[in-house]
Amino acid sequence: MRMDIRRFVAGLWIALVCALGATQVHAVDETSATIVSGKDEFIFSIEIADTPAATSRGLMFRRELAPDAGMLFDFFNERPVSFWMRNTLIPLDMVFIRANGEIVRVHENAIPHDETPIPSGEPVRFVLEIPGGRAAELGIGAGDTLVHPRVAGD
Repeated sequence: MRMDIRRFVAGLWIALVCALGATQVHAVDETSATIVSGKDEFIFSIEIADTPAATSRGLMFRRELAPDAGMLFDFFNERPVSFWMRNTLIPLDMVFIRANGEIVRVHENAIPHDETPIPSGEPVRFVLEIPGGRAAELGIGAGDTLVHPRVAGD
């Protein structure tokens, strides 16, 4: 009887490992975002901010941000949003994006520690923060598109 229990447990373990492996194959990679600008595509390695704690902290206290890195804020529904730079040590570009992925506004080179509100200008679902000056360097602007699994239609 002891051998039957061991075989049963071993079989159960194998089934569990196989099931977890299948789940991993279907996992969605949310760690990169692509901005399509004309014929160009720019890929950013990103973190997601989609909880109250993560959206409140954002990129505060970071001393550096790689040129191809950023943070994508997801508000789940389109609404007017506003950002500031309290406790943010590095300049940032803020890319305001509709639920369908269309970029509607870019605020370039937000000033570190500045508490002046930076509004979206219209309802948006996402804000992508990237290193200050990067949007101009790459030619990213209104009308360009964010491609990411969270964007409607992706």
